[in-house]
Amino acid sequence: MAILDWLGLSKRPAGGEQDVVHRIVQELDAMEPRAARHLALFAFLLSRVANVDQDVTADETLAMERVVEVYGGVTAAQAALVVAIAKAQHQLFGETWNFLAAREFRDLATEEQKRDLLHCLFAVSAADDTISIEEEETVRAISREILLTNDEYLAIRSAYRDKRAALRKP
Repeated sequence: MAILDWLGLSKRPAGGEQDVVHRIVQELDAMEPRAARHLALFAFLLSRVANVDQDVTADETLAMERVVEVYGGVTAAQAALVVAIAKAQHQLFGETWNFLAAREFRDLATEEQKRDLLHCLFAVSAADDTISIEEEETVRAISREILLTNDEYLAIRSAYRDKRAALRKP
C-alpha cells in the first residue's frame, strides 16, 4: 500500500497544499522500503518519549522534525510529514506498538544507529530544557529494549547531565 493511499490522499485532486503533500509523499514512497521502515520506527520511538506526559509540545515536535531531517537525510517538509504520521500512530497504537517498534528497530539497526537513537531520544526529551524523570525512564526502557548496555546508556545520558530534572535542585 502506498503512503498516499494510507493517508487517504490518492484520490484527491492535486493543487495547492495537497500538491505539496502529494510530492512529499511520492518522495517518501521512492525511498528504499527498508530505509523508510527504519525511519518510521525511529520517528515512532521519538514520539514515544515526547508523549510520556500525554502532551507532545510544539518544542518537542520541532525537535523531532529537526532530528528526523538530519538523521533521516530527508527534507524539512518530509521530516514534518514523518513526524506527524509517527505522532498520530503513537496516539492510536502507542501502548500496543511501543515494545514491538523498539524490537523491530533493534533488529534493523546497527549498533551505531542504536546509540544515535538514544542521543536523539535525550535531545527530544530536553527540548523544553528539562529531561523529566518519566522521560528519562522511558529512554532507559527503550535502551534496554534495543539491547544497549547499561554502560552505553549511562555514557550517552551523561552528555545531557545539565538537563536532567533528577539532578536539579527543587
